Order: sequence, then C-alpha cells, then structure tokens
Amino acid sequence: MHPSLGRLDLHPLRDELYNELHSRPFQVLSSPARVTHIALLTTPGRRREQFRHLQHLHRLLGFEAPVHEVGCYEKDFGTLRIRREMHLEFASYTFTSQADPDADPFTSTGITHLPKGWLEQLQGTVVAAFHLDVQQVAGGPDVDLARVRPWFEDLRLVGSSPQEGAARIWGTFRLHSDGFGRFMILNHHMSDSQLGRLTQRVMEIETYRLMALLALPLARDISPRLADMDQTLADITQALADNADVDEPAILARLTDIAARIEAFRARSTFRFTATRAYHQLVLSRLAALREDELSGHLTLTEFMTRRLTPAVETCQSVGERLEDLSRRVDRASEMMRTRVELAIQNQNRELLSSMDRRSKIQLMMQHTVEGLSVVAISYYLIGLLKLGLDAAHDNGWAFNKSLVLGIAIPVVLGGVFLGVRRIHHRFLRMARHQ
Repeated sequence: MHPSLGRLDLHPLRDELYNELHSRPFQVLSSPARVTHIALLTTPGRRREQFRHLQHLHRLLGFEAPVHEVGCYEKDFGTLRIRREMHLEFASYTFTSQADPDADPFTSTGITHLPKGWLEQLQGTVVAAFHLDVQQVAGGPDVDLARVRPWFEDLRLVGSSPQEGAARIWGTFRLHSDGFGRFMILNHHMSDSQLGRLTQRVMEIETYRLMALLALPLARDISPRLADMDQTLADITQALADNADVDEPAILARLTDIAARIEAFRARSTFRFTATRAYHQLVLSRLAALREDELSGHLTLTEFMTRRLTPAVETCQSVGERLEDLSRRVDRASEMMRTRVELAIQNQNRELLSSMDRRSKIQLMMQHTVEGLSVVAISYYLIGLLKLGLDAAHDNGWAFNKSLVLGIAIPVVLGGVFLGVRRIHHRFLRMARHQ
C-alpha cells in the first residue's frame, strides 16, 4: 500500500505542471482526408470573441457548446473535426474531414462542411492558411509527378520522403489561386497515429515559418535608417577624435535624438526579433523530426528552409545586433560629449573663480582705504565731542588749557580708533576662517 500525500504540502501548480505535457496531444488521422489549417494573430479581446464564435458554431451544428476556454480544444462533429489551439500571439484552427478516395485533390477541403458565413466572421488577422490533401497509396505505385504538378497549378514543387520512405510530402510554400497554400501527403504505410503526427509537424512548420518571417519587413524598414544614423554617429566620433572645435551642446542634442530614435526602434522590434528566433528554432526542430530523404531533382523541406528561411532570420538577427551595437556606441559618444562639456564648464568655473579672486583683492584694497578714511572720520567726530565736553567743563569754572588738552587728545583718539577698527577687522577674519 502506497503512503498517502494528504498530509504533505503540495505545490498549487502541481496538477497543472503534470497536465502541461498533455495539453496538446497529437492528432489521429486516417487517410484519405482533407485538412485546412488557419493561424490568426489575436489579442485577449479577440480571443474572447473567437471563443464565443466557436460556441456559436456548436449551436449551428446542433451540438452542446463548451463552457470554458482551454489551450487546446478538439471536437468531432461527424463529417467535420475541429481543433483549436491557443498560442502566445496567435490562435490556430484545424478543420479535418474525410475525403472520397476517388475525388480529385483540393476539390473539397477541410472547410467545405463549415456552415456558410461562419469562417468569414472569425476574428483575427490571418497569417497562415493552407490546405493539406492526405491520400493513401500504400501497396501501389507512387503517384506520378506529372499528375501531382497540376494540383499545385504547375508551381515549382518542394518534396521529400520522411520517416524512411513511409510517406511523401509535396508542397510549394506559395499561395494558390484560392488564396490558400497547398500541401499533399501520400501515405505509404503509416498508421493513423503516425500520419497524424506527420500532418501536425507539416502544419507547424508552415505556420512557424510564416510567424518567423513577420519580422523581416520590419528589419528591412529599420535597416536603411540605421545606416543613416550610423554615418551621422561616425562623423561625430571622427570630429571628436580630431579635437575639432565643435558645438558640444548641439552635438549632444543630436546624440540624444539618435538615442531616442534607437530606443523607439528597439521598442518596436525587440519582441518581434526575439519571437523570430524562437519560431525559427521550432521550425528546425520539426524538420529534424521528419527525418527526410531526398526526392530526386527536388529540394527537401529542410533544404528549402535552410536556403530561404535561415537567411531571413539571420537578417533580422543582424538588424537586432546592429541596433544594440549602435545603442552602445551612442552611449559612449554621449559620455565623451558630456565629459567635454563638463571640462568646459570646469574651465569656465576656474576662470570665474580667478576673476572673483581678483575682484576680492581689489575690494580688500578698497576696504583698507575705506578703513583709513573711517579712522579719520570717527576720530574727527570723537574729537568734536571731546571739544564740546572741554568747553562745558571750562565754562563751569574748571581751570585748564583747552588747546593743550585738545592737542594731546588728538593722537590718543586717532590711535584708539585705529586699534579698535583693526581689532574688529581681525575678529571678522577669525570668524571667516572658522567657518
């Protein structure tokens, strides 16, 4: 008897973590079949509208509608099976119906049995939309290439033989006259589970390929603007290296403008470029899982992706790296400009302090002159007051020589006033030094 976990502290996400690996099971597909896959860019608001639209489809077909939205939902309506998967930035719909083995490919598709007008009202921006025609050719000769080509409107084919010849895959990776892409899977001896996994990998390869390419127009739009900013920055840096007489505030303003534009580009492109790298890795992992063999005279899916998709992804990566490099260079140039401005300000401050020092010396000399005059003035008034006192004392009967006393008092008063002013002056100097 196994011990119970009831008393243990279980992580609140434990069940969700266990179920995550089983949230998107592979489809089981029998041949012949018609499959249509549509991927739409979506938002949280559109997701809610899409779910209500899916509920409406159930009511149109006479089935009970789901109540709660899940990451992967699959429902069999008899002649039609619908699978809806929610991803980070897009939602995918897979419509599957059984086909008449004698019918020509692509004459009917996975969306043929949908109620009229339902698909047209589906919310979202379509990125990927393509049909897959799955045929059973086990035990018989391969379908002749001359017969396959007209079903793809004589466009150049890309084909491979995955899983050691267990099936054949044909496609063009182009849009056809109905606005959809087309793929054909010829099943030799795969089981329904193996065929479902192969079909899902093909759908994921095409969907992730297109999602990865969403960044390419953005990279092409940004690249020439980066070239202009790169040249401007090179000119500024060269001027700084040559110690040219430049207008530092004006150049600093130009650098700030370039930095702001770079940050705007980074805000637009960072998520898209990062998503492109992630989608590209998913494409490569799905291609590796196919284990393709080459069909004579035709590119395999892996070769086609390597030659066409990988350069586009590397272009996006190059533009992203160029953005980061330009941002770092602008920061370094801005730092140099700020250093030059700070040095210029320090020189101005030093000249200002020197000028203030010269003015202080002049003011000190003037102060000494004023002090000398103030000693004379104060002494003059004090002697005047002393003369009034002597006159009053003499008039009241005091016998003394007023002129002699007044003459003796003049140098005494001058010396006393001079010493008092000097003492006050030194006192203020001591206070300034202490502060």
